[in-house]
Amino acid sequence: MKSLRSPLGTVAGLGSAKSGVHHWWLQRLTSIALVPLTIWFTVSLLSLPSLDHVTVISWMAQSWTALLLILLVLVATWHSQLGVRVVVEDYIHNTASRTLILVILTFVHAFLAVAGVFAILKVALGGAS
Repeated sequence: MKSLRSPLGTVAGLGSAKSGVHHWWLQRLTSIALVPLTIWFTVSLLSLPSLDHVTVISWMAQSWTALLLILLVLVATWHSQLGVRVVVEDYIHNTASRTLILVILTFVHAFLAVAGVFAILKVALGGAS
């Protein structure tokens, strides 16, 4: 039987069109932040006299380098998590599977971020030589 509700009435209460705006802005902001960080990282590595272990470790041990590397790792993992989340939400239709995958992906990205920061701090504070 055909409903007498208008198209607007049919979709009313099914969610706000504004709910994705925050996520969209975060994706854009993290991608914008990645541009200068990636350029800095590439130029910095290419400007090193060599890419041997001692040179790279001494470069990473500099405080500004360590700070920018930590920012790069955090922004890159956040940006990755946002992007993968959209793909899962768009293509996994089973609610239980989607929720489980999103939880796992969130933990994986958090682990990668913490591991990256830990590794940078270990080198910067002289724990790795």
